[in-house]
Amino acid sequence: LTEENFAVGQLIYTAIFFAASYYLSLNPNKILDRVGKMLTPALLVVLFILFAQAFHAPLANILAPTGVYLEAPFAQGFQDGYQTMDLLASIAIGALVTNAIQMRGITDRHAIGSACLISGLITVTLKTAVYGSLAYIGATSASVLGQSENGGQILAGAVGIFFGASGNLLLAVIIGLACLTTCCGITSSAALFFNKLLKGRISYERLLLLSILFSFAASNIGLTQIITLAVPFLVTIYPLVIVVVILSLFDYFIGWRKSIYQGAISLTLVFSLIDGLHAAGLCPPALHELLRQTIPLYGIMMGWVCPAAVGALIGLCVSLFQTGPAPKEADT
Repeated sequence: LTEENFAVGQLIYTAIFFAASYYLSLNPNKILDRVGKMLTPALLVVLFILFAQAFHAPLANILAPTGVYLEAPFAQGFQDGYQTMDLLASIAIGALVTNAIQMRGITDRHAIGSACLISGLITVTLKTAVYGSLAYIGATSASVLGQSENGGQILAGAVGIFFGASGNLLLAVIIGLACLTTCCGITSSAALFFNKLLKGRISYERLLLLSILFSFAASNIGLTQIITLAVPFLVTIYPLVIVVVILSLFDYFIGWRKSIYQGAISLTLVFSLIDGLHAAGLCPPALHELLRQTIPLYGIMMGWVCPAAVGALIGLCVSLFQTGPAPKEADT
């Protein structure tokens, strides 16, 4: 496509893409079968072709890290991981997975937990392999491709060198399948959530359509713009989700005490909001400098970690002095 026709081509492609997503997501009970039996295996096959070529004939040697990746590699990599939105997606899709397991006649709580654990371990293993391979491609192509605005441009450039003109088709299949599987899971999960929240007053199909239309509109502003707009939001919301997930893993040991969640989330929210404002360029410089000098890890945008721990301890102390019946175990 020429630069003049690119916007039109993108509009047509995204319209077809989201129409397919809507069709595949219409029946939430069948979506995991459709994605798991067709789309995901196809995606893994084409990814294997790309990764095999990348490891067999890398474009160059791995460059030494520079800038923030040299000074604080873990913290920067941790924050870059926000952009994958995997943790947010896992929470949204978790209910969909649990529902699919129950639809197969598995109703015992421990059996459901075991099935979720196995699927989670498989997911972690595959994602580690995929992200590790993508990181390797990026690290070995930087000296050849030069500076890029986002990872999509790096991947496109590397695939073009690996496979020539046919690489565009391979990349289109990879990106298309990866986005389609994610889109089906996220939009259907959102529709199910709001359908339950609204107690069925708005049908699943209508909520799904609204979710699809919103995604269609957002997708046409461009990847770089999406990342730019999303970073302040992700920096704000991700610490909260991380805290909730970590606490939920220890529910059995902390006795499902709401005050622990409330304390940890409240203090986390204060600092994650400040981080979000800083990422958006709206945080007062004086406040930012004060926190950088006084709050551990704040300088690497992880200043929420210590406040979260303090909030959890405060919540624990509060719960120990509260009277009343012991908190009940949360439902699966």
